[in-house]
Amino acid sequence: MRIAVLSDIHGNLPALEAVLAAMAPYDAVWQLGDIVGYGPQPNEVIARLIDEGARGVRGNHDSAAIGMLATEAFNDEAAAAIEWTAEQLSPVARKWLAGLPTRAEDGPFTLVHGSPRDPMWEYVYSVGVARANMARFTTQNCLVGHTHVPMLFRRRSDAVGERVAPGDDDPPLALDEWRSIINPGSVGQPRDGDPRAGAMLIDDEQGTVEWRRVEYPIEPVQQLMLDAGLPLRLAARLSFGL
Repeated sequence: MRIAVLSDIHGNLPALEAVLAAMAPYDAVWQLGDIVGYGPQPNEVIARLIDEGARGVRGNHDSAAIGMLATEAFNDEAAAAIEWTAEQLSPVARKWLAGLPTRAEDGPFTLVHGSPRDPMWEYVYSVGVARANMARFTTQNCLVGHTHVPMLFRRRSDAVGERVAPGDDDPPLALDEWRSIINPGSVGQPRDGDPRAGAMLIDDEQGTVEWRRVEYPIEPVQQLMLDAGLPLRLAARLSFGL
């Protein structure tokens, strides 16, 4: 089975559409949270995921947008975007977000947004943080988002883990006896200096994972954000992937 793994779409419909087109053919769609927030088309993104039969988890922006998490912990721009998003969400979209868990398992994969020990807030950026989280999931692999940066941490037995920053031109990576924490990067708000939408493809029959980067029309998204009155910096940063 080929699984398209998405994270941090953040209401960016053109980026989502571009990624899905580039990942096809696939048999399933998994998403790792922060479906909404920042971007101008939250309802449209959710409708697209529902149409795809996507399964996955809820992120901190999703939780805040439906009133399940306070906005005080967010910076001013993120909080403003969340408040705008909350006003836009349809009853169907709100119900769908509320029904998502904060943690899910499917075969050898655990799915969370932040980290297995703190699904809402923790960023898995370093080997130390990844090592501390290895004991917090029992499957072979854990899929995380939240950082907006594609990344892989691997550990075998008690060996010190290693961090891999994958490139989209790299060949598929084998998922072997190593336990792994894997981040697909961000569909709608990349923050690794590359403005292209990011996602990942798992082939569970081949036992491989492959990262993809896809160009999409950024300027129309930025214009929609400005038209909606969303913070200027949130729109501008899409051009730079930062």
